[in-house]
Amino acid sequence: MSQFLSTPWIRIATVAAFALGLTACGKNQPAATPAATDKAAAPAPAPVATIDGTPITRLEYDIYLKSLLQGRPTTELTTEQRGQVLDELINMQLLASQGLKDGVDKDPDVAGRLDVVRMRVLADSESQKYLKDKEPTDAELHAEYDTAIQSMDKTEYHARHILVATKDLADQVIKKIKGGAKFEDVAKAQSTDGSKANGGDLGWFTLTRMAKPFGDAVKTLKKGEMTQEPVQTQFGWHVIKLEDTRETAPPPFEQVKQQVNNGVIQKKLQAYVDGLKKTSKIEKTL
Repeated sequence: MSQFLSTPWIRIATVAAFALGLTACGKNQPAATPAATDKAAAPAPAPVATIDGTPITRLEYDIYLKSLLQGRPTTELTTEQRGQVLDELINMQLLASQGLKDGVDKDPDVAGRLDVVRMRVLADSESQKYLKDKEPTDAELHAEYDTAIQSMDKTEYHARHILVATKDLADQVIKKIKGGAKFEDVAKAQSTDGSKANGGDLGWFTLTRMAKPFGDAVKTLKKGEMTQEPVQTQFGWHVIKLEDTRETAPPPFEQVKQQVNNGVIQKKLQAYVDGLKKTSKIEKTL
């Protein structure tokens, strides 16, 4: 944190659009007249800084501070660091105000970026509002876990491969190994893959991690067998040898509970969005 705060200009670009959006949409605008029922309301906190009459509010400061800390407690900051955060906001406000004077908010690219920032903030806020009282139940979590376990690939494969650029080269490799050459030695001599130093050893993997043609070929092999024909993927031509297979146990529920929780929440949010789509007229022109 201290390293970041010592170079305050690094982050300006990432939040300048947000700051400019606040400036363009909210600052230097006439204040709304309070309703009669608001007369007894507590006064708003004093701004943390004012630049040429434009305030940087406590809320803006707190929002920016939270974005920097990313969930870490504000107690981690020293007084000096808090001052550096404020200096960053002052720098941004100076640039934003000058940008408005120079008309940068009228530039189509800038206006589009501001619209995207506003859309993202509103979408995130609506998502949080919708999910506020929809914390997954234990029953939902266990149902999601059971579904994931049923669909997971429980077989792991240990294989070696030799990767070359053309089918002719792969055919030559197969012929050489069938003639008595060791698979590992040929891999070290001819493979173009980073595994060549280990004799083409890819370690243990599930098929979902591999390109589909590669995985489909591995599935057909028995322990110790080699592909009799080269296998083509987007990386080139492979000659594959299966060393072994093993069955793996699924991770315990408690170990992946947070991931399962995130998955259930994501599905609830997606269902909400799908419902909005059904009641909206959407026309794609891209």
